[in-house]
Amino acid sequence: MKRQIIALISGILFGLGLGLSQMVDRDRVLAFLDVTGTWDPTLLFVLGGAVGVTLLTFRFVLRRSSPLFTPKFYLPSRRDIDRRLIVGAAIFGIGWGIAGYCPGPGLTALVLGIWNPVLFLISLIAGSLLYQRFKSRNALPETAPGHTP
Repeated sequence: MKRQIIALISGILFGLGLGLSQMVDRDRVLAFLDVTGTWDPTLLFVLGGAVGVTLLTFRFVLRRSSPLFTPKFYLPSRRDIDRRLIVGAAIFGIGWGIAGYCPGPGLTALVLGIWNPVLFLISLIAGSLLYQRFKSRNALPETAPGHTP
């Protein structure tokens, strides 16, 4: 129960941070991404703050034997760059550039009472379901049924 309460508090703080930094304002995000037009550099402060906090605290946090409310750290172990990573990053970037939202700000922006984040989240869910269907089809053996290689 303690982990769920910490997760809830963390989510609320994250959402408040997204709102305070204006990451839920798709027009501000799109202006930040428009480096050849009406570029708005204010989100660089958000990025700088996140990178700064990470650089200052991450090494101290990882010196601990475990996090406060779970038995171990869950860190990525893969270090290779494969086709799935590149394609996924490209799809994420294109979607962010078109919609002005990524998942966290899109979910947080639902409180604004406008349709843009709703449409974004519907598209996000549809794309995730489509990926799961595509992934399961590609996981099938490459040989035809009844045929041995």
